Amino acid sequence: MLGPEHPPRANRLKTGGMEGTMNHAKILGSAVTAVILLVLATAGDALAHCDTLDGPVVNLARQALAKGDVKIILPWVAADKEVEIKKAFDLAVAVRGKGEKEKELADTYFFETLVRVHRAGEGAPYTGLKPAGLDPGPAIPAADKALETGNPQELLKLINGKVHDGIHKYFVAAREKKAHAGDSVEAGRAYVAAYVPYLHFVERLYNDATTPIAHGTGEGGGHEGHVVPHPEPVSGTPHGH
Repeated sequence: MLGPEHPPRANRLKTGGMEGTMNHAKILGSAVTAVILLVLATAGDALAHCDTLDGPVVNLARQALAKGDVKIILPWVAADKEVEIKKAFDLAVAVRGKGEKEKELADTYFFETLVRVHRAGEGAPYTGLKPAGLDPGPAIPAADKALETGNPQELLKLINGKVHDGIHKYFVAAREKKAHAGDSVEAGRAYVAAYVPYLHFVERLYNDATTPIAHGTGEGGGHEGHVVPHPEPVSGTPHGH
C-alpha cells in the first residue's frame, strides 16, 4: 500500500528537522484511528468478506438452516426484505431434506439470495459467492479480534503504523520537491507531482475518519475535487485545495 520500505523510523524522523512535525503526524494518526475504531465497533463485519463462503453471512445462514430458525440471519437484511428472505428460507428447508444433492442446491440458493439481498442493503453489487479461504488482509481480522477480545490495542497499533508511515512517505517526497520548486518549470512540475498525492492521502484519511459510515452507504466513498497547486516560486505551501 505504501510502496518501498522506508529507513528505520528512529533515523528517518531526524532528517531535516522533521521530528517535531512527524510527532504531530503521529498524533493525527492516533486521532484518525480512534474515530475509525468507533466506526468499526458500530459497523460490524466489513463488506469485504460478507460474500465469501466462510464469511459471517453464510456462516450464520448455515446455522439458521441447521436449526430451522430464520431469525438467526434476519439482522443482516433490511426489514423490508424479511419476507423475501423468509420465503427463500422456507423453500430451502423444504427442498434440502429430499437428498444430498437437493440439500446442496437448496443451501446454495439460500446463500446466494441472502448475500445478494444483504449487499443490496449495503449499496454494494452482488457478484456471486466467493470461495472460502480468501485473504481479507490484516485490517478485517484485526478489527474482528478487537471486538472478540474487547481490546483494540493491536488494531490501533496496526492502523496507526500505516497512517504514520503513509504520511511520512508523502510528506518527505513533497518537502524535498518543495525546496526546489521555484528553480525551473520542470522542478515545479516535480513538486506538483509530489504535492497532490500528499494532499490526497491526508484528505482521504481525514474524510474517512470524520465521515460516519451508515448502513447502506456502499463500499468506499471517494473524496475528489482537488485543484492542482500552481508551482510558483515557493514561499509557503500552496493552497489550491
